[in-house]
Amino acid sequence: MNLHFNQSLAKNYHSEPQKVRVLSEAWVKENSYCTNCSAQSLAEFANNKPVADFYCGNCNEQYELKSKKAKLSNVVNDGAYKTMIERINSKDNPSFFFLTYSKEYTVNNFLIIPKHFFTPDIIVKRKPLSVNAKRAGWVGCNIDLRQVPESGKVFLVKDQQAIPRESVTQQFQKTLFLRKQSMASRGWTLDVWQCIDRLDVSFSLNQVYAFADELQLKHPENNHVKDKIRQQLQVLRDKGIIEFVSRGHYRKLY
Repeated sequence: MNLHFNQSLAKNYHSEPQKVRVLSEAWVKENSYCTNCSAQSLAEFANNKPVADFYCGNCNEQYELKSKKAKLSNVVNDGAYKTMIERINSKDNPSFFFLTYSKEYTVNNFLIIPKHFFTPDIIVKRKPLSVNAKRAGWVGCNIDLRQVPESGKVFLVKDQQAIPRESVTQQFQKTLFLRKQSMASRGWTLDVWQCIDRLDVSFSLNQVYAFADELQLKHPENNHVKDKIRQQLQVLRDKGIIEFVSRGHYRKLY
């Protein structure tokens, strides 16, 4: 995998955002692959596609690309809030590629967050643009990556090192069970999963119970949070994300 942008493609552009868009999209098209089925390579949508940039001609998986110089931040700027929420709630919402690059236009990190890790909770509504703005009243959004479990961040390139394709597709496919869940059920699974992320590799049921008040705030309609925690631990155990060690004790498998 060539980690360098082909800078000659942007020689006729003067705007830095335009250069980055051309260079990063060309790099993805040339070097990336479908993390769902491992097909090479990805095709580009027309420029007026509301959310997605690429798709796989083999399995129809869709991808949106976000590029940024230097480090990937926890909160990423995105487009229109209404459009994003509509796509997340639809069946053909895209998975997201996040690419960071150096000042020399070399790829530092390239990761994907599969679409099944996206829920409305991680989309943060921004304030409407002021009445003096060119697009007065327009409402954008941010993507809060802190709400995504670590297993939902699948690196294809990490610290300028390409990750073996087999490892990438295995990590991606291991979480596909989330797509079969309703949005409400998936929200509970992801919330409990995030709590587990904050614990050591080996952990106890009581340690997860310690997050009960936090989970209650996220799910005020549920009055049986500890029951729900046990249910979600069983889901994660059955899907090979964690394993049962002994009564009240578990171990992460990721």
